[in-house]
Amino acid sequence: MHTVKILDIVYITHNVRRFRFEKPNGYHFNPGQATEISINKPGWKEERRPFTFTSLNEEPYLEFTIKIYSDHDGVTNELGKLVPGDELIIRDVWGAIEYKGEGYFIAGGAGVTPFIAILRHLYKENKLGNNILFFSNRTSKDIILEDEFNTMLGNNAVYTLTNEQNNNYLNARISEEFLKKHVQDFSKHFYVCGPNAMVQDISNILIKLGAVPDAVVFEK
Repeated sequence: MHTVKILDIVYITHNVRRFRFEKPNGYHFNPGQATEISINKPGWKEERRPFTFTSLNEEPYLEFTIKIYSDHDGVTNELGKLVPGDELIIRDVWGAIEYKGEGYFIAGGAGVTPFIAILRHLYKENKLGNNILFFSNRTSKDIILEDEFNTMLGNNAVYTLTNEQNNNYLNARISEEFLKKHVQDFSKHFYVCGPNAMVQDISNILIKLGAVPDAVVFEK
């Protein structure tokens, strides 16, 4: 367990913030891994929540990209009140989503966060290959790190909106029909992250369409 100070906080979208904070000596993680954090304030120290690192291990700080739910008095709402100099408690690293090979990343909303460090690492190593991101959001203003995904993936960053008609994006849910239309090779790896119901539905559809169960990777 480590107590670390927040170094800076930046808005990524209207309700998503990037938190960077101190990195303890010897603290190591792989892209896609996570830890449990809590806020070092009375009444919040044992309110643990899992978050995936969005920085790379070689960087001198730790980073989370967190959606703030300000409509109820929970941990992310409290995180939204913090300022640089406030402290978080972080714990051991644990495995979340592990990269196993080229394929399709399928994300819903803030579920994209486990993919950020994986894609950043592959981009840095010049190993992105033909990985494709399908990223579903309610509206265009909800898209996290759109410019960065475009820089890394180019046309392989595919965005779809479910609550906004916009000619710059696809306008459809990620359904069986969507996957049939946009997936060229069901023998590749699939990485799925988002709301639990979405992950379950998409995983079932992928297997129905011929994906190998062991090649469908999602957060356990």
